[in-house]
Amino acid sequence: MRMSENTSLLMLGSQGTSMNSSSNSSVSPPSADWVAPTFTRAAQFRVVATLVLFLFAAVSNLAVLISVARGRGRRLASHLRPLIMSLAVADLMMTFIVMPLDMVWNVTVQWYAGDAMCKLLCFLKLFAMHSSAFILVVISLDRHHAILRPLDSFDAKRRNKRMLLLAWSLSLLLASPQLFIFRVIKADGVDFTQCVTHGSFQQRWQETVYNMFLFVTLYVVPLLVMSLCYTRILIEINHQIHKSKGGESCLRRSGTDMIPKARMKTLKMTIIIVVSFVVCWTPYYLLGIWYWFHPQMIQVTPEYVNHILFVFGNLNTCCDPVIYGLYTPSFRADLAVCWFCRRQDSSPKSLDRLSARQGNPSAEQESDAPSVDQMRANEE
Repeated sequence: MRMSENTSLLMLGSQGTSMNSSSNSSVSPPSADWVAPTFTRAAQFRVVATLVLFLFAAVSNLAVLISVARGRGRRLASHLRPLIMSLAVADLMMTFIVMPLDMVWNVTVQWYAGDAMCKLLCFLKLFAMHSSAFILVVISLDRHHAILRPLDSFDAKRRNKRMLLLAWSLSLLLASPQLFIFRVIKADGVDFTQCVTHGSFQQRWQETVYNMFLFVTLYVVPLLVMSLCYTRILIEINHQIHKSKGGESCLRRSGTDMIPKARMKTLKMTIIIVVSFVVCWTPYYLLGIWYWFHPQMIQVTPEYVNHILFVFGNLNTCCDPVIYGLYTPSFRADLAVCWFCRRQDSSPKSLDRLSARQGNPSAEQESDAPSVDQMRANEE
């Protein structure tokens, strides 16, 4: 029989194939009639699609990082810049670790890089995916504090640095078991070597528990925290609208607004970023759960289903810079300047006019200093 594809969440989408029919489980190796897998048409589609996403994600996320670090993005509020930069770095880790590993492993089918690289790359892969999810949690918590506790905004920069340090540290800690679980195994009687978890778990239920733990830390906990944050934010916004005089919305741009317009703009951007994460990754994680509890479905589920869902999950890495660009005039101005600098007929005057048309940079700067109404409301 044909070796089934590795769809375990433990591999988090790596498309090397497992040594057995239950995808990385710790049961005995395949029988004598086992046939080594090949680079199928579905896998070829996956490689091409991932390559396209890789090119777009690399360019766009590098552009965001450069804009925030060196370009007009420096005008962002000081406590927001580390959040946007961390999100871009996390997306770049997904781009330069997860995607190339996935493409090469699909092409080679088996593992040729040795035991040390097997452990290291599986560790880095899980580290990248955890960091991407946890940075979104930090951004959600920052928006929660900005809207519900505006008087705490003076400490926002220091608070965000502590949360970012915790997010990166937790990602490192939760990914570390990969260094001990994965190993290179050579199949008996055939010339086939794979990077798998075979032998790391004594019973199948142990592997299922570990996979469920990863699912909870990668998806369930971040989703619950983000949902709670934005639910409370929406409740607060609705409360402020009903408190405003004569039904006049307090969300309009004004020096005495309860929730300034710039802050609302940032809130909308972060909500869309979180929604894109949920939409892109939910189908793939649900497929993983289905396989854990019904491993026989691997044999009957079309191969292209797993490929499509994993590629769709990687699309999230491309969505973040696009969403950021839609809500950030300074980033669009930086991109436009880079584009027109390549044109021979560009001039300083035309570039100045172009930058001016991109919007007033001061409108993009979010000030989290509490307004007069906010301080008054907290005194009551």
